[in-house]
Amino acid sequence: MTGILMCAAGLPVCLTRAPKPILHPPPVSKSDIKPVPGVNGICRKTKKKQLKKSKTPEDVVRRYIQKVKNPPDEDCTICMERLVTSSGYEGVLSPRGIKPELVGKLGKCGHMYHLLCLLAMYNNGNKDGSLQCPTCKAIYGEKTGTQPPGKMEFHLIPHSLPGYTDSKTIRIVYDIPTGIQGPEHPNPGKKFTARGFPRHCYLPDNEKGRKAEPWPCTPQVLKLLIVAWDRRLIFTIGTSNTTGESDTVVWNEIHHKTEFGSNLTGHGYPDPNYLDNVLAELLAQGVSEATLKD
Repeated sequence: MTGILMCAAGLPVCLTRAPKPILHPPPVSKSDIKPVPGVNGICRKTKKKQLKKSKTPEDVVRRYIQKVKNPPDEDCTICMERLVTSSGYEGVLSPRGIKPELVGKLGKCGHMYHLLCLLAMYNNGNKDGSLQCPTCKAIYGEKTGTQPPGKMEFHLIPHSLPGYTDSKTIRIVYDIPTGIQGPEHPNPGKKFTARGFPRHCYLPDNEKGRKAEPWPCTPQVLKLLIVAWDRRLIFTIGTSNTTGESDTVVWNEIHHKTEFGSNLTGHGYPDPNYLDNVLAELLAQGVSEATLKD
């Protein structure tokens, strides 16, 4: 509005363009790219999911629960029927050895559900041998995802991120090609797209970014991201929040910084809370410092 008034008054108007985000660092020669100290290798690849000969869904549910002889008169938050009555999945599922009135308590968190409801929830998921409590999100077993095949590279570059002028930078490069959806994806047999790959992401090479110290002070974020990649948790196939495109590769609730030299999009630095936030997101997927010790 000020520019319009100045123009009407015959005064000169200087229009400025909105600044553009700095997505990439200055050019880096191959000789300046170094392995990340304390981290084995520089590349991880994932292939098509191999179906393991595992226990039956009934065995998985039984593994993580304790039967409750006298359940409280409360709702089962899966089927919304009372725990003292039969599961809402009675007649829908008829597994051997699991009666619709049986109630179980999850071992770590203590939340109670019909066994039949837990079985229905497991059958509707990734069927990877793990369970996740629908109330508190506690994970039982090793959670894996549905990330398509691809490659993760990581190395050190001699440039600093905003807010970390005394540190070099860990660059992570994800590359996933287009392909065909598998049985674990939304539309098996249908092609999926992979937009914007390779995707470059950045971590500061400081204590929280790399070095090992007692949890929860400064765990190794890069190593945890590598574990999440190996478990196929970084990406999934779904609908893009940005473009609305379906059947495409999207991030899977573990946020990454893709803006190198600015923070105009909210995906860059400085961001003093980012490393703590990504650690919490990794923990929500069952990836923690304890994972590195297994």
